[in-house]
Amino acid sequence: MSDTPSPSPAPSIEEQQLNALGYEQQFERKMSLWSNFALGFLYLSPLVGVFSLFALGVSTAGPPSIFWILIVGAGQFLVTLVFGEVVAQYPLAGGIYQWARRLWSGRYAWSLSWIYVFAVIIGITTTALFSADFVVALFSDTQSLDTGASPAARGVIATIVIAISLVLNSTGTKTLARIAKIGLAAELSGVILVGLYLLIFNRHQPFSVLFDTLGAGSGEGYAGAFLGSALVGLLLCYGFEACGEVAEEVPNPGRRIPRAMQLTVVVGCCASFFSFAGYLLAAPDLVAIVNGDITNPIPAILLSSLGIVGTKLFLVVALISFVACVMGQQAAASRLVYSFARDNMFPGSHRFAKMSPKRHVPINALIAVNVLPVALFVFVAFVPDALFRIAAFQVIAVYTAFQMVVFASLRMRLKGWKPAGPFSLGKAGIPVTLAALGYGVFSIVLLSMPTGDGPFYDRWIALIGFVVVAGVGLIYLFTRKPDANGTGPEGDAIEVAERIRASAAAGPTQNLVER
Repeated sequence: MSDTPSPSPAPSIEEQQLNALGYEQQFERKMSLWSNFALGFLYLSPLVGVFSLFALGVSTAGPPSIFWILIVGAGQFLVTLVFGEVVAQYPLAGGIYQWARRLWSGRYAWSLSWIYVFAVIIGITTTALFSADFVVALFSDTQSLDTGASPAARGVIATIVIAISLVLNSTGTKTLARIAKIGLAAELSGVILVGLYLLIFNRHQPFSVLFDTLGAGSGEGYAGAFLGSALVGLLLCYGFEACGEVAEEVPNPGRRIPRAMQLTVVVGCCASFFSFAGYLLAAPDLVAIVNGDITNPIPAILLSSLGIVGTKLFLVVALISFVACVMGQQAAASRLVYSFARDNMFPGSHRFAKMSPKRHVPINALIAVNVLPVALFVFVAFVPDALFRIAAFQVIAVYTAFQMVVFASLRMRLKGWKPAGPFSLGKAGIPVTLAALGYGVFSIVLLSMPTGDGPFYDRWIALIGFVVVAGVGLIYLFTRKPDANGTGPEGDAIEVAERIRASAAAGPTQNLVER
C-alpha cells in the first residue's frame, strides 16, 4: 500500500471566492435560500410587529395609518437593492461591517458597526422582553390578555428565552436554518390563517374604512397625525440585513442573499398589511380605538373572534416566532462581532475570532452578545418604563447604520465603482441609491422627532441615546485607534470589481463569483 496521502478535495467556488477576498472558509454552508429568507422575515416579524404597533397607529392617525407599511416597505425595498449589489460582490460574514469597510475604510466601518452592534444586541433585549407578556397570557387562567408580566417575571422569562435561543444557536448553522424554517411556517400561518378567518367570518367594518380617519388628528390637522403614525412602518420594516450577516453560511450567496433580502421586505410588508387590515376590519368599535378608549385592542379582537382556545393557539405560534426571532438576532450580532474580531478590530479579538471546530459557530462571540441583554433585563425590572425608550434607540441606530452603507455605496459609485457581483442594477444604480438615501434621511428625521409632552430628555430620548452611544464610540475610535491594527482589506471595491470582471473574461473556470 502506498503511504502517499490522498489529495485534498478541490476548493468550492464559494471557497475560492472567499479566499480571493482575503478569508478562509470557517462556517458550514448549510443555509438554503428559504432558510436565509426565513431568518430575515422572522427578524422583521409581521405577527409580533403588528400586534405591538396596531394601537399606536390607529389611535394616532386612524385606519389610514396602515398605509405607512406600504410606504416604508417601498423605501426599504430600495435599500435592499443597494445592499444586494454590495453583498453580491462581498458575500462575507459580518454584513454591513464588511460592506462599509470595503466601500470606504476600516475607520468608517468601525464607527458604523459600533452603532449597529448595539442596535442588534438591544434588539435581542427588547424582543425577549416583549415575549414575556405572551408567555404569561399563554399560561394564565384568565380570559384576557390585558394583564401583562410583572417587572420581575418579565426579566426571568426574557432570560429563559435568550438562554434557550443561545443553546439552540450553539449547535450550529443547520439548527438555525431549521428553526428559521419552523418559525417562518408558524409566522405565516398565524398571519394568513388568522387574517383570513377575521376577514371571512368576523368582518365588522367595510373596506372603505381603511381610508376613513374617523376623526383622528382633527385638533391640529391630519397631516401631522399621519406623519406621527409613521412609526407603524418604521418600527416594523427592517431585519432584512440579517440575511447578509450569515453570508458565509449560504451556498451561492451572491445570487441568493439579494433575493432573500427582497423577499423579506415584499412578503413581510404584504403579510403585515394583510394582518393589520384584518384587525381593522374585524374591530367591532374602531372609533373607541381611535379615541384611545381601548388601549390594547388586538387581544379584545382575538378573544371575541377566536375564543380562548383559538387565542391560546395564536399565542403558541407567536412564541415560536419570538424564539426564532431572538435566534436570528443572536446569529446576526455574533457574526458581526466575529467578523470584527477576525480583522483584529474588536477588543479581545483573539477570543472572539475563535470558531468552534465541531459546531462551526463563533461560540465566544455568541455568548458575549447576550451579556448586555441580561444586564438590561435587570435594569428594566427596576425601571419598567425604560423598555420603550430602549426600543426607540434601537430603531434609529439601525436606520443610521443602513444609511451609512447606502452613502458609502453612493460615494464609491461616484468614484467609478461598477458593482461586479451576480446582482447589479446597472445604469439604474445611482438613481436607486440616491432615492434610497433620500428615503433613509427622511426616516431618520421622523424617528428623531420628539414624542409626547413630558420632560425634554423624555421627548428626545431616542436621539439622546443615539448621540451618547455614537459619541462614546467616536471617543474610543480616536483615542484607542482600533483601526490601526486592522488586518482586513479596505476601500477596494473598484479594484475587486475589476478583478472579478477580468476573472470572468478569462473563462468560467476562473470566475470567482458565478457558478
